[in-house]
Amino acid sequence: MPGKSFHRTDRVSAQLRRELGTIVHETVREHGLPSVSVSDVEVTRDLAHAKVFVTALQEERSKEAVKALKELAPQMRYQLGRAMKLRHVPELHFHYDDSVDRGERINNLLRDNPALPDDGDTA
Repeated sequence: MPGKSFHRTDRVSAQLRRELGTIVHETVREHGLPSVSVSDVEVTRDLAHAKVFVTALQEERSKEAVKALKELAPQMRYQLGRAMKLRHVPELHFHYDDSVDRGERINNLLRDNPALPDDGDTA
C-alpha cells in the first residue's frame, strides 16, 4: 500500500508543537512574559533535542521573551514529560523565528513602493 510515509520524528515534532503551544502560553501568563507563540518544533533523529521556534507579538521584546523561555526550559520539559508518553523527553532549545517579521517587512516594502503600470503603457 504505497502512501505517504510519516517519520517518527515528524510525528513527535507535531505533537511537541501542540503540547508546547499550550505549555508556553501558560508559562507566559504565569510569569508575565511578552506574548509569544510556538511556530515550529524540529526534533533531532535521536529525539534528544528539540529546537522550539517562537514568534513574538512585540518584536522589540523578543530577545527578553526567548531569554526567559530558555531559563524556564527545564520546568517546561518536566511539564511536557507529564503530558506526553515518551521514554525520553527532548531537551528544549528556544529560538526566535523571525520569518514572520521578514515577511512583514517585505510586504511593507512592496506596498510602499510605487506600482508599475498595469496596462503596458510604457513608451
